[in-house]
Amino acid sequence: MAPKLIIVIPCYNEEKVLPITAPVFLNKLVDLINIGKIDEESKIMFVNDGSKDCTWEIISGLAKEDDHFCGIEQSRNRGHQNAVLAGLMEAKDLCDITISIDCDGQDDINAIDEMVDEYAKGSEIVYGVRNNRDTDTFFKRFTAQSFYKLLSSMGVETIYNHADYRLISSRALKELAKFEEVNLFLRGMVPLVGFKSTAVYYSRNERMAGESHYPLSKMLALAIDGITSLSIKPIRFITGLGLLVALFSFIGIIWAFINQMLGQTVSGWSSTICVVCFIGGIQLISLGVLGEYIGKIYLEVKHRPRYIISERTYLKDGEMKFVKKEI
Repeated sequence: MAPKLIIVIPCYNEEKVLPITAPVFLNKLVDLINIGKIDEESKIMFVNDGSKDCTWEIISGLAKEDDHFCGIEQSRNRGHQNAVLAGLMEAKDLCDITISIDCDGQDDINAIDEMVDEYAKGSEIVYGVRNNRDTDTFFKRFTAQSFYKLLSSMGVETIYNHADYRLISSRALKELAKFEEVNLFLRGMVPLVGFKSTAVYYSRNERMAGESHYPLSKMLALAIDGITSLSIKPIRFITGLGLLVALFSFIGIIWAFINQMLGQTVSGWSSTICVVCFIGGIQLISLGVLGEYIGKIYLEVKHRPRYIISERTYLKDGEMKFVKKEI
């Protein structure tokens, strides 16, 4: 029997692009239903991440017009990763497979066909991977590729050129739900789940409308979360650097002592200041890295909810209007 699919789409201030991309997603879903690849009760689930515009009103309207659409709204903006997780956790008990994809239409939806085929062949997780970055600016292409290489050097298991376009089975999602960290980096967490996985490759398009909600500052924050949430190599690097500085300092002490004994000491303000500034800089950088990890620990131990759903379009008298079909 064909699997029931829920396409999870995070949305934040997408009133310009949503009316354009929603019909595209719907046409793809209907096509897959018509050729028998997915169950007729498959859905498209929009996750409104505390948008300040009319995004939720548009989602609600779509849900009223067509039963294939549904939506959930977060109580406030919590970020892209939390929005994706909210949709996946909401969908895991309502379907057999989920596919997460961004709302802007940049990811090629035709790759969904191949993802579903790979699931039918036995893969529990199918990653959507960009085969090139021709649509990116030189700066974004360089920083993105450097980011993936940095994560790899830090020992973080990620899929190169993969963002958050992926298929995950409900079985794998139930295991992902056991990962309870607050600092989310799904690109590194999903590979840790295990199970049989593969990748499909696609070309990324230009955004259909609106503007990107992922500026450089958010990309840097995501990069820091990815490194500090999944690797302790920065702390080990600090330890190694500290040992190296200590070694040079010890050599410097011996050198100074020998010069003192030989009466060849030369007083110098500049050299002293240079040494003090160098050691001070190393200490401040080290404290900053350690502080980042301590901050992560602080957020984790409070164990606050990663998302709060304030409204659902498919609730009727407190009951779900659609449930998972038994196979």
